[in-house]
Amino acid sequence: MGSFSKVVILINKIMNIKETARNSRANFLKVKNKINPNAVSLAGEFAVLSQLALHGYDASMTLGRTKGVDILISDPKKNRMYKLEVKTNLKNIRAEPAHSKMFGEIVSEWIMNAKHESIVDPDLFYCFVNIERGAGRFHFYIVPSKIVAKYVKKEHEFWHKKHRRRKNNATNMRLFRIGLKGCSYKIKTPTKEQCENNWNFTK
Repeated sequence: MGSFSKVVILINKIMNIKETARNSRANFLKVKNKINPNAVSLAGEFAVLSQLALHGYDASMTLGRTKGVDILISDPKKNRMYKLEVKTNLKNIRAEPAHSKMFGEIVSEWIMNAKHESIVDPDLFYCFVNIERGAGRFHFYIVPSKIVAKYVKKEHEFWHKKHRRRKNNATNMRLFRIGLKGCSYKIKTPTKEQCENNWNFTK
């Protein structure tokens, strides 16, 4: 084998090593930047607890995998108890609201379940938390369970109607969305103006 061929082989080996190093770094950064969903949920719950304390409520987080709600709240001024279920997402910052062809202008959305269609309790509220990825800002939307149940039922019926020709379109997954005041929606959608920072638990 000539000297030139040996040099070419050596260069190819060096290039392969560099490519492997680049791929390893990319995979490392991908794993490093990926946040565990459980960590996102906990971040949302603790953020809600801090807000409740700042608004004068006595609140405690429930523990255990079989818990029915995330936070129990006591309002000392009204002598009343509330239950709060926290749903948290971590999204990239958007300059403008997301647009859905089916569901219109959306501030954000959260994954729900079919069981939420039937959970209605006058003392139960949901706090939908949106964490802005990168900026770390938190947005809180507090919605009565009655409104959540009605929305997830209607949105799934609407989605199912639009996709009835699909095979195996049965799913337990539902989505809850927050819209904007003044926008038009095919199903009644709670808005940012109604729900954001609703720490008075207005129904």
